[in-house]
Amino acid sequence: MIMLQEKIKLEGKVLSDQVLKVDSFLNHQIDPFLMREVGKEFAGRFKNEGITKILTLESSGIAPSVMTGLELNAPVVFARKRSSLTLKGKLLTAAVYSFTKQEENTIAVSGEHLNETDRVLIIDDFLANGQAALGLAEIVKQSGAEIAGIGIVIEKSFQDGGKLLREKGFRVESLARIESLENGAVQFLDETEAVR
Repeated sequence: MIMLQEKIKLEGKVLSDQVLKVDSFLNHQIDPFLMREVGKEFAGRFKNEGITKILTLESSGIAPSVMTGLELNAPVVFARKRSSLTLKGKLLTAAVYSFTKQEENTIAVSGEHLNETDRVLIIDDFLANGQAALGLAEIVKQSGAEIAGIGIVIEKSFQDGGKLLREKGFRVESLARIESLENGAVQFLDETEAVR
């Protein structure tokens, strides 16, 4: 997705050879016009999959998920990282380790919002080590629903998450695949060579 790659090049900040900061348009301040295009792109890629629900993780996955939900006419469910007085009853939970924050969280979704009749599209902002996506996949499994695919806004292809998810048989669609953050520069994976 050229528009997304240009935004990353223009506004992304490489903090190290492992960390890309995109808080000016994706995960702190949100560019709604870009997110609308992201939603259209995900919807186009998954339009024939019979998606009934979109599942994401609070909070950075919500904007691209909502825009995709608008395009696919599907509700968006987000897993919470913190407990809430209103989150009761049958809970679907999974442990997720965040390498960026260096902490483990138990994520949770109410069992009222996912069930065995659903075909779920998982969406997240970043894919690095794959832990968030695997946690969300575990929640879908507990619900009895089926995973139609995983949509990622930015994949760090130099880390193992994408390979891990694809080896497990998941269809992973990433809109921007980064090959390297070395020397303070973002280099994108040539999509003609990318394994889908």
